[in-house]
Amino acid sequence: MKEWFSLRTVRKKVLMLSKLAGVALIFSYVFSTGLPVSEDVAFLIWLGFVLLLVLGIDFFMGSFITKPIDKLNASAKRMAGLDFSAPCGLVSTDEFGELSASLNTMAENLQRALARLEDANTQLEKDVEKERLLLAERKELVDSLSHEMKTPLGIIRAYAEGLQDEADEAKKRKYAQVIVSEVERMNDLIVTLLDLSALESGAASLNVTRFDFVDLVETVAGRLLIDAPDTNFELQYELPEQKVFVRTDRRRMEQVLDNLIVNARKNVYAGGVLRMEVTVDGGTLHFSIFNQGRPIPENELSKIWTKFYRNNGAEYSGSGLGLSIVAQILSMQNLPYGAENQAGGVRFYFSIPVTE
Repeated sequence: MKEWFSLRTVRKKVLMLSKLAGVALIFSYVFSTGLPVSEDVAFLIWLGFVLLLVLGIDFFMGSFITKPIDKLNASAKRMAGLDFSAPCGLVSTDEFGELSASLNTMAENLQRALARLEDANTQLEKDVEKERLLLAERKELVDSLSHEMKTPLGIIRAYAEGLQDEADEAKKRKYAQVIVSEVERMNDLIVTLLDLSALESGAASLNVTRFDFVDLVETVAGRLLIDAPDTNFELQYELPEQKVFVRTDRRRMEQVLDNLIVNARKNVYAGGVLRMEVTVDGGTLHFSIFNQGRPIPENELSKIWTKFYRNNGAEYSGSGLGLSIVAQILSMQNLPYGAENQAGGVRFYFSIPVTE
């Protein structure tokens, strides 16, 4: 019985309003005709009741139907434009209230679906860009290998042909030794280039540890500058007496020192000065290595960190990748580095924060 007389639906509200309007119309007619006035005046009074009744019905119909429909329509238009920032604020217990709740639920679901779609689209764009960069790196790798292999392959072919026709055993051994040397050079080139490609693509990551950088410098410099048999230069160095600890990848920093020291040793004049310094200033360690030798043209200083760069007039030696690897390793750690011409030679340097 309670459910029967409840106003939970628009239909019941309209039926109830029409019944009340009919009762009010009859009551107003009986009331106006029972007044002690003339028929014309009674009719005018009744007509006033009718007008008030029409206005009341219009007001309630607007509250029951028109205003809710306007709110639902405005919300639907916003959602059609993919604007889900403001939910539908209609609250009622009838069908319009249920429709409002359904619209809000649909908007939330669509917003989540669009967010997932945008995330998927962003990831797809990243994957496409990553694939494009990977293809470009592969092409660059192939082109670089093809270019750099021409010289050693030409040497190998020439000496192999000479080996076939040569009868002198001493010359045969010499030719074979040259071929082996060029094969080793090609192998070193391939290994170095693959390592650089792994660093550039992010396939190789850093293994950060805490270690004494002075000890690392002494180890690498001892192996490459002091114990080396072909040291035709004057070595000068300045190192801190105390230990200086840093946090970085020890193996990669050893690779950086190897390449910088070998580069300096290769370009120092015969009998010239090769000076290495490690200093600490304000919580920062500074490494530099200077070699007396031919300066690098100023317009080429920024190019020395690119792959396969060689100074004009340099002999065919090395892979041309050492400084590229130095730049890549230091850049991955946001460590400042550079090179500059000084009086009588070239200085390479980089800095790294000191840790306790």
